[in-house]
Amino acid sequence: MAKKTEEEEDLEVSEDAPVKSGGKKKLIIFIAIVVVLLLAIAAGLYFSGVAQVLLGGHKKAAVVAAPPPPPAVPSFHDLPDLLVNLNTNARKASYLKLTISLQIDNKLDDPKVDAALPRILDTCQVYMRELRFEDLKGSAGLYRLREELLMRISQVMAPVKIDDVLFKEMVIQ
Repeated sequence: MAKKTEEEEDLEVSEDAPVKSGGKKKLIIFIAIVVVLLLAIAAGLYFSGVAQVLLGGHKKAAVVAAPPPPPAVPSFHDLPDLLVNLNTNARKASYLKLTISLQIDNKLDDPKVDAALPRILDTCQVYMRELRFEDLKGSAGLYRLREELLMRISQVMAPVKIDDVLFKEMVIQ
């Protein structure tokens, strides 16, 4: 091997120097990018909850839960017969006799219905007294009567939920 001259050695040193400092900068930038990516991945895993599962921090605690409440059993509550005279302009009076049953969401609310029975009867009679014979014609008339009674009784019975008003007997004379 031939001996290198000093000039050649200086050239090699001067050529290597910029490469080494540029290589160090590239290495630092590469390491910084890797660190930022690792932090972003770790943050994503942490906020999504995957990290807790992977690290075992998400263990199910033995919680003694109260037994679920019994399911609501619907109940039917019969109201006494309602007899009202209809609003007519004729000399002859018309009467409506109605027997209804209330479908209550929960059987446990039956005592509340009994307690509010005078108020329910009053509400129904005041409304039905203003009805005319024409208001009750056809299935649409009966549907409107059912919906009106349901709305009025539900207002009286709130927060008890009344599911439906069922007609047991209806006589118009």
